[in-house]
Amino acid sequence: MVESKHSRETDADQQGSAGIDGLMAGLPPLLLGTYTPKIDAKGRMALPAKFRSQLGQGLVMARGQERCVYLLPFDEFRRIASQIQRTSVGNKAAREYLRVFLSGAVDQEPDKQGRVVVPQMLRDYANLGSDIVVIGVGTRAELWNKDAWESYLAQKEEGYSDIADDVLPEVEF
Repeated sequence: MVESKHSRETDADQQGSAGIDGLMAGLPPLLLGTYTPKIDAKGRMALPAKFRSQLGQGLVMARGQERCVYLLPFDEFRRIASQIQRTSVGNKAAREYLRVFLSGAVDQEPDKQGRVVVPQMLRDYANLGSDIVVIGVGTRAELWNKDAWESYLAQKEEGYSDIADDVLPEVEF
C-alpha cells in the first residue's frame, strides 16, 4: 500500500512536535516577559496568557526578595522548599528564611478566566495596588508594584552590562 504525501507530512509534523515536547518534558517552565495586568477590587489578577499553560493547574504565591511576590509553579515551589528544608536543620538563618517564606506562601488555582486572588497579606507586603507589573524570571514570575518596578529597573539597567562578567562568566553571547 502506498502512503500518501499528506499522511507522511502529518506523521513528520507529529514526530517533530513529539520530539520538541519530549525534549521539554521534565524541564521547569520558562517564564519570560513583562506584563501589566490590573488587580481588581476583589484582589484578583489575570495571569498573563503565556504563563497559564506553563503554570499548569496551579501555582504558589510567596514573599519574594525586594518586596515583590513570587509566582511559582507547584513543582518549582516544592523543589525550592525542599532545598531550604534540607539546609535548615542546623542553620539558623535558613530556618528563619524558611519560616518567613513558607508562612507567606499560598497555593492558588486559576479560575476559568485565568485569574488568581492575590491575598491581602501579600498585597500589603509588596505594596500592590491596582497597577502592577508581572515579570517572567525563568522558573518563576514576580509581581511588583508598578512604580517600584520602574524605579528598580531604572537603577539596575545602568549597571546591567557592568555585572554581566561577574554573573555570567561561562555564558557567551
